[in-house]
Amino acid sequence: MDYSTMHPESLMMSHGYKPSLSEGAIKCPIFQTSTFVFKNAEEGKRFFEIAYGIKEKEEDEELGLIYSRLNNPNLEVLESRLCLWDKAEDSAVFESGMSAISTAILEFMEPGDLLLYSKPVYGGTDHFINHFLKKMHINSVGFLAGESEEEIIARIDATGNKRMTMIHIETPANPTNALIDIEMCARIKDHYSTEEKSVILSVDNTFMGPLWQHPLKHGADLVLYSATKYIGGHSDVIAGACLGSKELIGRIKGLRTFLGNMAAPFTGWLLMRSLETLKVRMDQQAANAEKVAAFLNAHELVENVYYLGNLATNGTDQEKEILKRQYTSYGAMIAFDIQGGEKEAFAFLNNLKLIKLAVSLGGTESLAEHPQTMTHADVNPDEKVAMNITEKLVRVSIGIENSDDLISDITQALSASKLKVVLEDDLCM
Repeated sequence: MDYSTMHPESLMMSHGYKPSLSEGAIKCPIFQTSTFVFKNAEEGKRFFEIAYGIKEKEEDEELGLIYSRLNNPNLEVLESRLCLWDKAEDSAVFESGMSAISTAILEFMEPGDLLLYSKPVYGGTDHFINHFLKKMHINSVGFLAGESEEEIIARIDATGNKRMTMIHIETPANPTNALIDIEMCARIKDHYSTEEKSVILSVDNTFMGPLWQHPLKHGADLVLYSATKYIGGHSDVIAGACLGSKELIGRIKGLRTFLGNMAAPFTGWLLMRSLETLKVRMDQQAANAEKVAAFLNAHELVENVYYLGNLATNGTDQEKEILKRQYTSYGAMIAFDIQGGEKEAFAFLNNLKLIKLAVSLGGTESLAEHPQTMTHADVNPDEKVAMNITEKLVRVSIGIENSDDLISDITQALSASKLKVVLEDDLCM
């Protein structure tokens, strides 16, 4: 049988794992060990020569097991399976999404370099770029969805910094689902790349998971995930992943070794478990989100709904074109503006019953939060307004519950919030 013709969801059960090496166990065991025994000293020497790049690998030679900070069977099997969805040559798994992002950026950037990034991005990424990297004397230029290639290039050139080294984008953007054109960013990358140094384009694909968008196909060099989200999918593990070419991921794994932020064996095992149901979970979440979005679009207490499906009909020509080219689904993330402000948004969140008030996303359970004061609390206040991250914005991650029950919960929470605000206003009179 030709396994190369099979779909990733079929290969998630067995790819990269040989039961004969683990007493015939149908599932990969947890290799909860810090170190591995060499057959002899010569083998240990050879393994270290390859691991540290002292000597080149022979054709088809694999890195031998040395120490779980360098490699571990759970991570190796997991990383090989992750590559299938994005058709990547290699991947590296980390202890968190932020460790994947920070390690990738630190590997390719030096003091004095310039980073171009899209806005908004996840709050932790924003803090890393605008606070930590500044301490490393790495400057950055941000741009908003909808800005043209020419406008972005002009802004970069206006800095006078000739060391444009990396582009980091998040699309759809967290929390507003704003769309960034990956292929446009790839052209900007090419504009500033030289024979001596290629600009690196990384894409945070967390909102779409490995299923609904494949950035490498559109010119990205690296794909980043908070694997906590759709890949893990059960809100019981923290992890991150970075995918790309063998050359680039090899460099990232090298820095990962010395930073020590690789994922643990049990984390790898949990993610392998979750990958087996990734497609069925995400398909159900997307189907639920479509119904919830349709309900919110028609509700009198909701002003704007930020959902990819809305862009298919109401978006600009540019948004429609990007949507058609980059995405295979409208996803399962919805943000919306509730009539009023923080008081109304908080009242809505406080009255949810089935949907839980918590940050994170992509899990089997539906979650809701207030980006302005929670996930994006540290973002510059003026920039939050420009990016529609206002006091009335609520973000909802749709889970796999029955969609009718989700709509019922949102209905009662909206009604309860309106009543609560009216009563409070009456008491203040």
